[in-house]
Amino acid sequence: MFDLKWIRDHPEAFDRSLIRRGDDPLSAQVLELDARRRDAQTRLQEIQKRRNTASKQIGAAMQDGRKDQAESLKAEVGKIKAAMDGAEAEEKAASNDLNGLLSEIPNILDEDVPDGAEEADNREIRTFGDIPSFDFTPKEHFDFGEALGLMDFETAAELSGSRFVILKGALARMERALADFMLDIHTEEFGYTEVSPPLLVRDDVLFGTGQLPKFAEDLFRTEDDRWLIPTAEVSLTNMVAGKILEPDELPVRMVAHTSCFRAEAGAAGRDTRGMLRQHQFYKVELVSVVAPDESEAELDRMTDCAEEVLKRLGLTYRLVVLCSGDTGFGAAKTNDIEVWMPGQATFREISSCSNTRAFQARRMNARYRPAGDGRGVEYVHTLNGSGVAVGRALIAILENYQNTDGSVTVPEALRPYMGGLEVISGDA
Repeated sequence: MFDLKWIRDHPEAFDRSLIRRGDDPLSAQVLELDARRRDAQTRLQEIQKRRNTASKQIGAAMQDGRKDQAESLKAEVGKIKAAMDGAEAEEKAASNDLNGLLSEIPNILDEDVPDGAEEADNREIRTFGDIPSFDFTPKEHFDFGEALGLMDFETAAELSGSRFVILKGALARMERALADFMLDIHTEEFGYTEVSPPLLVRDDVLFGTGQLPKFAEDLFRTEDDRWLIPTAEVSLTNMVAGKILEPDELPVRMVAHTSCFRAEAGAAGRDTRGMLRQHQFYKVELVSVVAPDESEAELDRMTDCAEEVLKRLGLTYRLVVLCSGDTGFGAAKTNDIEVWMPGQATFREISSCSNTRAFQARRMNARYRPAGDGRGVEYVHTLNGSGVAVGRALIAILENYQNTDGSVTVPEALRPYMGGLEVISGDA
Protein backbone atom coordinates (compact mmCIF):
# COMPACT_ATOMS: atom_id res chain seq x y z
CA MET A 1 0.00 0.00 0.00
CA PHE A 2 1.89 3.04 1.24
CA ASP A 3 4.99 4.07 3.12
CA LEU A 4 3.52 5.94 6.09
CA LYS A 5 6.76 7.79 6.72
CA TRP A 6 6.57 9.11 3.15
CA ILE A 7 3.01 10.32 3.74
CA ARG A 8 4.07 12.03 6.99
CA ASP A 9 6.91 13.76 5.15
CA HIS A 10 4.95 14.52 1.94
CA PRO A 11 1.25 15.00 2.78
CA GLU A 12 0.82 17.60 0.03
CA ALA A 13 2.17 15.26 -2.65
CA PHE A 14 -0.06 12.46 -1.34
CA ASP A 15 -3.15 14.67 -1.56
CA ARG A 16 -2.13 16.10 -4.93
CA SER A 17 -2.09 12.61 -6.45
CA LEU A 18 -5.58 11.90 -5.11
CA ILE A 19 -6.91 15.22 -6.38
CA ARG A 20 -5.41 14.55 -9.82
CA ARG A 21 -7.37 11.29 -9.88
CA GLY A 22 -10.56 13.17 -9.03
CA ASP A 23 -10.64 11.96 -5.41
CA ASP A 24 -10.75 13.88 -2.14
CA PRO A 25 -7.53 14.57 -0.20
CA LEU A 26 -7.03 12.11 2.64
CA SER A 27 -3.68 12.91 4.23
CA ALA A 28 -5.26 14.53 7.30
CA GLN A 29 -7.43 11.48 7.94
CA VAL A 30 -4.53 9.08 7.39
CA LEU A 31 -2.20 11.03 9.65
CA GLU A 32 -4.82 11.36 12.41
CA LEU A 33 -5.30 7.57 12.47
CA ASP A 34 -1.55 7.08 12.30
CA ALA A 35 -1.07 9.41 15.26
CA ARG A 36 -3.72 7.54 17.28
CA ARG A 37 -2.05 4.22 16.49
CA ARG A 38 1.43 5.46 17.35
CA ASP A 39 0.22 7.11 20.56
CA ALA A 40 -1.44 3.86 21.64
CA GLN A 41 1.74 1.94 20.81
CA THR A 42 3.85 4.36 22.85
CA ARG A 43 1.53 4.13 25.87
CA LEU A 44 1.47 0.35 25.56
CA GLN A 45 5.26 0.22 25.58
CA GLU A 46 5.40 2.49 28.65
CA ILE A 47 2.79 0.37 30.45
CA GLN A 48 4.65 -2.83 29.59
CA LYS A 49 7.87 -1.31 30.92
CA ARG A 50 6.19 -0.37 34.21
CA ARG A 51 4.65 -3.84 34.50
CA ASN A 52 8.04 -5.48 34.06
CA THR A 53 9.57 -3.19 36.67
CA ALA A 54 6.74 -3.84 39.14
CA SER A 55 7.02 -7.60 38.62
CA LYS A 56 10.71 -7.47 39.52
CA GLN A 57 9.92 -5.33 42.57
CA ILE A 58 7.32 -7.86 43.73
CA GLY A 59 9.93 -10.60 43.67
CA ALA A 60 12.40 -8.49 45.60
CA ALA A 61 9.78 -7.47 48.20
CA MET A 62 8.70 -11.08 48.75
CA GLN A 63 12.31 -12.15 49.15
CA ASP A 64 12.92 -9.42 51.75
CA GLY A 65 9.71 -10.21 53.63
CA ARG A 66 8.01 -6.93 52.70
CA LYS A 67 4.61 -8.55 52.21
CA ASP A 68 2.56 -5.34 52.42
CA GLN A 69 4.64 -3.71 49.69
CA ALA A 70 4.45 -6.87 47.61
CA GLU A 71 0.64 -6.92 47.88
CA SER A 72 0.50 -3.25 46.94
CA LEU A 73 2.64 -3.92 43.89
CA LYS A 74 0.44 -6.87 42.91
CA ALA A 75 -2.59 -4.60 43.05
CA GLU A 76 -0.77 -2.11 40.82
CA VAL A 77 0.10 -4.88 38.36
CA GLY A 78 -3.59 -5.80 38.22
CA LYS A 79 -4.45 -2.22 37.28
CA ILE A 80 -1.59 -2.17 34.79
CA LYS A 81 -3.03 -5.24 33.05
CA ALA A 82 -6.37 -3.49 32.62
CA ALA A 83 -4.57 -0.42 31.22
CA MET A 84 -2.60 -2.67 28.86
CA ASP A 85 -5.79 -4.30 27.61
CA GLY A 86 -7.24 -0.87 26.92
CA ALA A 87 -4.13 0.36 25.10
CA GLU A 88 -3.93 -2.86 23.06
CA ALA A 89 -7.59 -2.52 22.06
CA GLU A 90 -7.09 1.13 21.09
CA GLU A 91 -3.95 0.30 19.09
CA LYS A 92 -5.74 -2.54 17.30
CA ALA A 93 -8.77 -0.39 16.49
CA ALA A 94 -6.61 2.46 15.16
CA SER A 95 -4.50 0.03 13.10
CA ASN A 96 -7.60 -1.63 11.64
CA ASP A 97 -9.12 1.73 10.75
CA LEU A 98 -5.86 2.94 9.24
CA ASN A 99 -5.27 -0.24 7.22
CA GLY A 100 -8.88 -0.26 6.06
CA LEU A 101 -8.56 3.31 4.82
CA LEU A 102 -5.20 2.73 3.15
CA SER A 103 -6.43 -0.45 1.44
CA GLU A 104 -8.95 1.57 -0.59
CA ILE A 105 -6.66 4.46 -1.57
CA PRO A 106 -5.22 4.26 -5.11
CA ASN A 107 -1.53 4.31 -5.96
CA ILE A 108 0.49 7.51 -6.12
CA LEU A 109 0.66 8.71 -9.72
CA ASP A 110 3.96 9.26 -11.47
CA GLU A 111 4.64 12.95 -12.02
CA ASP A 112 4.73 12.57 -15.82
CA VAL A 113 1.20 11.15 -15.98
CA PRO A 114 -0.84 13.79 -17.85
CA ASP A 115 -3.65 15.52 -15.99
CA GLY A 116 -7.16 14.77 -17.15
CA ALA A 117 -10.54 13.48 -16.06
CA GLU A 118 -11.45 10.83 -18.61
CA GLU A 119 -10.45 8.75 -21.64
CA ALA A 120 -10.58 11.75 -23.97
CA ASP A 121 -7.74 13.33 -21.99
CA ASN A 122 -5.29 10.47 -22.59
CA ARG A 123 -2.12 11.52 -24.43
CA GLU A 124 -1.19 9.86 -27.72
CA ILE A 125 2.46 8.81 -27.87
CA ARG A 126 2.74 7.18 -31.28
CA THR A 127 0.83 5.29 -33.95
CA PHE A 128 1.64 2.29 -36.12
CA GLY A 129 0.14 1.61 -39.53
CA ASP A 130 -2.43 3.46 -41.60
CA ILE A 131 -6.18 3.45 -41.12
CA PRO A 132 -7.31 0.77 -43.61
CA SER A 133 -9.68 1.72 -46.41
CA PHE A 134 -12.40 -0.53 -47.82
CA ASP A 135 -14.41 -0.38 -51.05
CA PHE A 136 -17.45 -1.37 -48.98
CA THR A 137 -18.82 -0.39 -45.60
CA PRO A 138 -16.96 -2.54 -43.06
CA LYS A 139 -19.13 -4.47 -40.61
CA GLU A 140 -18.67 -5.11 -36.92
CA HIS A 141 -17.33 -8.52 -35.96
CA PHE A 142 -20.61 -9.92 -34.68
CA ASP A 143 -22.46 -9.18 -37.93
CA PHE A 144 -20.35 -11.35 -40.21
CA GLY A 145 -19.19 -13.68 -37.42
CA GLU A 146 -22.75 -14.87 -37.00
CA ALA A 147 -23.31 -14.83 -40.77
CA LEU A 148 -20.34 -17.19 -41.15
CA GLY A 149 -22.00 -19.57 -38.71
CA LEU A 150 -18.92 -19.48 -36.47
CA MET A 151 -20.04 -17.09 -33.72
CA ASP A 152 -23.11 -17.92 -31.64
CA PHE A 153 -24.34 -15.47 -29.00
CA GLU A 154 -27.88 -16.83 -28.82
CA THR A 155 -26.95 -20.34 -27.70
CA ALA A 156 -24.33 -18.94 -25.32
CA ALA A 157 -27.03 -16.77 -23.72
CA GLU A 158 -29.25 -19.84 -23.30
CA LEU A 159 -26.40 -21.60 -21.53
CA SER A 160 -24.97 -18.80 -19.45
CA GLY A 161 -26.81 -15.50 -19.91
CA SER A 162 -25.61 -12.31 -21.54
CA ARG A 163 -21.97 -11.43 -22.29
CA PHE A 164 -20.94 -14.92 -23.40
CA VAL A 165 -20.18 -16.32 -26.85
CA ILE A 166 -19.61 -19.68 -28.52
CA LEU A 167 -16.94 -19.77 -31.21
CA LYS A 168 -16.87 -22.67 -33.64
CA GLY A 169 -14.72 -24.05 -36.41
CA ALA A 170 -12.09 -21.70 -37.79
CA LEU A 171 -12.83 -18.94 -35.28
CA ALA A 172 -12.36 -21.31 -32.35
CA ARG A 173 -9.10 -22.39 -33.93
CA MET A 174 -8.06 -18.76 -34.50
CA GLU A 175 -8.64 -18.00 -30.82
CA ARG A 176 -6.33 -20.88 -29.89
CA ALA A 177 -3.84 -19.95 -32.61
CA LEU A 178 -3.60 -16.37 -31.38
CA ALA A 179 -2.72 -17.51 -27.86
CA ASP A 180 -0.04 -19.90 -29.17
CA PHE A 181 1.34 -17.21 -31.47
CA MET A 182 1.65 -14.70 -28.61
CA LEU A 183 3.15 -17.20 -26.19
CA ASP A 184 5.80 -18.21 -28.70
CA ILE A 185 6.82 -14.59 -29.26
CA HIS A 186 7.00 -13.73 -25.57
CA THR A 187 8.83 -16.88 -24.47
CA GLU A 188 11.15 -17.48 -27.41
CA GLU A 189 12.05 -13.89 -28.26
CA PHE A 190 11.39 -11.74 -25.21
CA GLY A 191 12.56 -14.00 -22.40
CA TYR A 192 9.31 -14.50 -20.49
CA THR A 193 8.80 -17.79 -18.65
CA GLU A 194 5.50 -19.46 -19.45
CA VAL A 195 3.37 -20.27 -16.41
CA SER A 196 0.06 -22.10 -16.08
CA PRO A 197 -1.35 -20.61 -12.84
CA PRO A 198 -4.48 -21.32 -10.74
CA LEU A 199 -7.70 -19.66 -11.86
CA LEU A 200 -9.18 -19.78 -8.34
CA VAL A 201 -7.51 -17.77 -5.58
CA ARG A 202 -8.02 -16.74 -1.95
CA ASP A 203 -8.94 -13.33 -0.55
CA ASP A 204 -5.37 -12.39 0.38
CA VAL A 205 -4.17 -12.98 -3.17
CA LEU A 206 -6.66 -10.49 -4.62
CA PHE A 207 -5.86 -8.08 -1.80
CA GLY A 208 -2.19 -8.27 -2.78
CA THR A 209 -2.80 -7.09 -6.34
CA GLY A 210 -5.43 -4.54 -5.30
CA GLN A 211 -8.73 -6.00 -6.48
CA LEU A 212 -9.94 -6.49 -2.90
CA PRO A 213 -11.53 -4.99 -0.96
CA LYS A 214 -12.54 -2.12 -3.24
CA PHE A 215 -13.59 -4.02 -6.38
CA ALA A 216 -15.33 -7.11 -5.03
CA GLU A 217 -18.45 -6.43 -7.07
CA ASP A 218 -16.45 -6.80 -10.29
CA LEU A 219 -15.40 -10.35 -9.39
CA PHE A 220 -17.01 -13.80 -9.31
CA ARG A 221 -16.88 -15.63 -5.97
CA THR A 222 -17.36 -19.34 -5.40
CA GLU A 223 -19.37 -20.93 -2.60
CA ASP A 224 -16.17 -22.06 -0.84
CA ASP A 225 -14.96 -18.43 -0.63
CA ARG A 226 -12.50 -18.47 -3.46
CA TRP A 227 -12.49 -16.09 -6.42
CA LEU A 228 -12.18 -16.56 -10.17
CA ILE A 229 -9.27 -14.47 -11.40
CA PRO A 230 -10.09 -11.35 -13.47
CA THR A 231 -6.61 -11.55 -15.00
CA ALA A 232 -3.55 -13.80 -14.69
CA GLU A 233 -1.76 -10.79 -13.17
CA VAL A 234 -3.36 -11.84 -9.87
CA SER A 235 -1.84 -15.32 -9.76
CA LEU A 236 1.48 -14.46 -11.40
CA THR A 237 2.31 -11.43 -9.26
CA ASN A 238 1.45 -13.25 -6.04
CA MET A 239 4.01 -15.93 -6.84
CA VAL A 240 6.53 -13.63 -5.10
CA ALA A 241 4.23 -12.74 -2.18
CA GLY A 242 5.94 -12.98 1.20
CA LYS A 243 9.33 -13.73 -0.38
CA ILE A 244 12.72 -12.07 -0.18
CA LEU A 245 14.39 -12.38 -3.58
CA GLU A 246 18.12 -12.34 -4.09
CA PRO A 247 19.64 -9.89 -6.63
CA ASP A 248 20.40 -12.65 -9.13
CA GLU A 249 16.74 -13.68 -9.15
CA LEU A 250 15.67 -10.35 -10.68
CA PRO A 251 14.17 -9.51 -13.04
CA VAL A 252 11.37 -12.06 -12.94
CA ARG A 253 9.39 -12.12 -16.20
CA MET A 254 6.36 -14.39 -16.57
CA VAL A 255 3.66 -14.92 -19.17
CA ALA A 256 0.42 -16.88 -18.96
CA HIS A 257 -2.53 -17.66 -21.19
CA THR A 258 -5.64 -18.05 -19.06
CA SER A 259 -9.35 -17.64 -18.94
CA CYS A 260 -10.34 -14.43 -17.16
CA PHE A 261 -13.64 -13.75 -15.43
CA ARG A 262 -15.19 -10.34 -14.76
CA ALA A 263 -18.65 -9.45 -13.54
CA GLU A 264 -18.51 -6.14 -15.45
CA ALA A 265 -20.63 -4.62 -12.68
CA GLY A 266 -19.52 -1.12 -13.61
CA ALA A 267 -20.16 -1.55 -17.33
CA ALA A 268 -23.94 -1.87 -17.46
CA GLY A 269 -25.16 -0.87 -20.90
CA ARG A 270 -21.66 -0.64 -22.41
CA ASP A 271 -20.64 -2.87 -25.33
CA THR A 272 -23.58 -5.20 -24.79
CA ARG A 273 -23.33 -6.60 -28.32
CA GLY A 274 -20.45 -8.70 -29.53
CA MET A 275 -17.26 -9.89 -27.85
CA LEU A 276 -15.69 -6.66 -26.64
CA ARG A 277 -16.82 -6.94 -23.02
CA GLN A 278 -17.42 -10.51 -21.86
CA HIS A 279 -17.81 -12.20 -18.49
CA GLN A 280 -15.37 -14.91 -19.64
CA PHE A 281 -12.50 -14.25 -22.02
CA TYR A 282 -8.91 -15.26 -22.76
CA LYS A 283 -5.84 -13.12 -22.31
CA VAL A 284 -2.10 -13.53 -22.58
CA GLU A 285 -0.73 -11.67 -19.57
CA LEU A 286 2.79 -10.37 -18.92
CA VAL A 287 4.13 -9.78 -15.40
CA SER A 288 7.52 -8.43 -14.37
CA VAL A 289 9.11 -8.19 -10.93
CA VAL A 290 12.14 -5.89 -10.89
CA ALA A 291 14.38 -3.76 -8.71
CA PRO A 292 12.96 -0.26 -8.13
CA ASP A 293 15.47 1.54 -10.35
CA GLU A 294 14.55 -0.70 -13.29
CA SER A 295 10.76 -0.37 -13.35
CA GLU A 296 10.50 2.66 -15.66
CA ALA A 297 12.61 0.96 -18.33
CA GLU A 298 10.69 -2.28 -17.78
CA LEU A 299 7.41 -0.52 -18.54
CA ASP A 300 8.79 0.61 -21.89
CA ARG A 301 10.12 -2.89 -22.58
CA MET A 302 6.81 -4.55 -21.73
CA THR A 303 4.92 -2.09 -23.91
CA ASP A 304 7.26 -2.83 -26.82
CA CYS A 305 6.63 -6.57 -26.39
CA ALA A 306 2.86 -6.10 -26.59
CA GLU A 307 3.17 -3.76 -29.57
CA GLU A 308 5.23 -6.34 -31.46
CA VAL A 309 2.30 -8.76 -31.43
CA LEU A 310 0.08 -6.24 -33.23
CA LYS A 311 2.83 -5.28 -35.67
CA ARG A 312 3.26 -8.88 -36.79
CA LEU A 313 -0.48 -9.27 -37.20
CA GLY A 314 -0.49 -6.18 -39.42
CA LEU A 315 -2.94 -4.30 -37.22
CA THR A 316 -3.08 -0.52 -37.00
CA TYR A 317 -2.85 0.81 -33.47
CA ARG A 318 -1.93 3.77 -31.36
CA LEU A 319 -0.12 4.02 -28.02
CA VAL A 320 -1.49 6.38 -25.37
CA VAL A 321 -0.47 7.14 -21.80
CA LEU A 322 -3.51 7.28 -19.56
CA CYS A 323 -4.36 10.56 -17.91
CA SER A 324 -4.63 10.91 -14.14
CA GLY A 325 -8.39 10.39 -14.02
CA ASP A 326 -8.29 7.30 -16.24
CA THR A 327 -5.36 5.52 -14.58
CA GLY A 328 -6.35 2.36 -12.72
CA PHE A 329 -6.39 1.93 -8.95
CA GLY A 330 -3.09 0.07 -8.58
CA ALA A 331 -1.10 1.78 -11.32
CA ALA A 332 1.38 4.62 -10.97
CA LYS A 333 1.45 4.92 -14.77
CA THR A 334 -0.26 3.04 -17.59
CA ASN A 335 0.38 2.76 -21.31
CA ASP A 336 -2.64 1.67 -23.31
CA ILE A 337 -2.39 0.15 -26.76
CA GLU A 338 -5.53 0.79 -28.79
CA VAL A 339 -6.18 -1.16 -31.97
CA TRP A 340 -8.20 0.20 -34.89
CA MET A 341 -11.64 -1.40 -35.25
CA PRO A 342 -13.02 -0.60 -38.74
CA GLY A 343 -16.54 -1.80 -37.88
CA GLN A 344 -16.76 0.82 -35.14
CA ALA A 345 -14.46 3.30 -36.92
CA THR A 346 -12.53 3.90 -33.72
CA PHE A 347 -9.58 2.73 -31.66
CA ARG A 348 -10.30 0.29 -28.81
CA GLU A 349 -8.00 -0.78 -25.99
CA ILE A 350 -6.34 -4.16 -26.53
CA SER A 351 -3.53 -3.94 -23.97
CA SER A 352 -2.79 -2.00 -20.80
CA CYS A 353 0.78 -2.05 -19.48
CA SER A 354 1.14 -0.66 -15.96
CA ASN A 355 3.93 0.09 -13.53
CA THR A 356 2.56 -0.32 -10.00
CA ARG A 357 5.96 0.47 -8.44
CA ALA A 358 5.94 -0.83 -4.82
CA PHE A 359 2.16 -0.54 -4.37
CA GLN A 360 1.39 -4.25 -4.85
CA ALA A 361 4.68 -5.37 -3.28
CA ARG A 362 3.78 -3.63 -0.03
CA ARG A 363 0.34 -5.24 0.00
CA MET A 364 1.83 -8.71 -0.52
CA ASN A 365 5.13 -8.13 1.31
CA ALA A 366 7.33 -8.96 -1.70
CA ARG A 367 10.92 -7.84 -1.17
CA TYR A 368 14.47 -8.27 -2.42
CA ARG A 369 17.95 -7.95 -0.97
CA PRO A 370 20.03 -5.32 -2.82
CA ALA A 371 23.53 -6.49 -3.66
CA GLY A 372 26.47 -5.36 -1.57
CA ASP A 373 25.29 -2.06 -0.09
CA GLY A 374 24.17 -3.18 3.36
CA ARG A 375 20.78 -1.47 3.09
CA GLY A 376 18.79 -4.52 4.11
CA VAL A 377 15.70 -5.67 2.24
CA GLU A 378 13.55 -3.39 0.07
CA TYR A 379 10.24 -3.77 -1.73
CA VAL A 380 10.37 -4.89 -5.35
CA HIS A 381 8.46 -3.13 -8.12
CA THR A 382 5.82 -5.05 -10.07
CA LEU A 383 4.46 -4.47 -13.55
CA ASN A 384 1.72 -6.10 -15.58
CA GLY A 385 0.37 -5.88 -19.10
CA SER A 386 -1.75 -7.67 -21.67
CA GLY A 387 0.37 -9.31 -24.28
CA VAL A 388 -2.42 -9.08 -25.65
CA ALA A 389 -6.15 -9.71 -25.02
CA VAL A 390 -6.93 -12.72 -27.22
CA GLY A 391 -10.60 -11.99 -27.82
CA ARG A 392 -9.99 -8.40 -28.83
CA ALA A 393 -7.15 -9.46 -31.12
CA LEU A 394 -9.55 -11.89 -32.80
CA ILE A 395 -12.13 -9.11 -33.19
CA ALA A 396 -9.51 -6.78 -34.64
CA ILE A 397 -8.46 -9.40 -37.19
CA LEU A 398 -12.04 -10.09 -38.22
CA GLU A 399 -12.81 -6.42 -38.74
CA ASN A 400 -9.53 -5.43 -40.39
CA TYR A 401 -9.23 -8.48 -42.64
CA GLN A 402 -12.88 -8.76 -43.69
CA ASN A 403 -13.68 -9.07 -47.37
CA THR A 404 -16.63 -7.83 -49.41
CA ASP A 405 -18.06 -11.37 -49.69
CA GLY A 406 -18.15 -11.75 -45.90
CA SER A 407 -15.04 -13.93 -45.69
CA VAL A 408 -11.97 -13.12 -43.58
CA THR A 409 -8.36 -13.31 -44.73
CA VAL A 410 -6.07 -14.94 -42.17
CA PRO A 411 -2.98 -12.79 -41.42
CA GLU A 412 0.18 -14.37 -42.77
CA ALA A 413 1.82 -14.54 -39.35
CA LEU A 414 -1.06 -16.63 -38.04
CA ARG A 415 -1.35 -19.13 -40.90
CA PRO A 416 1.29 -21.57 -39.58
CA TYR A 417 -0.81 -21.84 -36.41
CA MET A 418 -3.96 -22.57 -38.43
CA GLY A 419 -2.72 -25.38 -40.61
CA GLY A 420 -1.99 -23.03 -43.51
CA LEU A 421 -5.57 -21.74 -43.75
CA GLU A 422 -5.62 -18.50 -45.75
CA VAL A 423 -9.30 -17.52 -45.80
CA ILE A 424 -12.18 -18.18 -43.42
CA SER A 425 -15.51 -18.51 -45.23
CA GLY A 426 -18.80 -20.24 -44.57
CA ASP A 427 -18.67 -22.94 -41.89
CA ALA A 428 -14.92 -23.53 -42.36
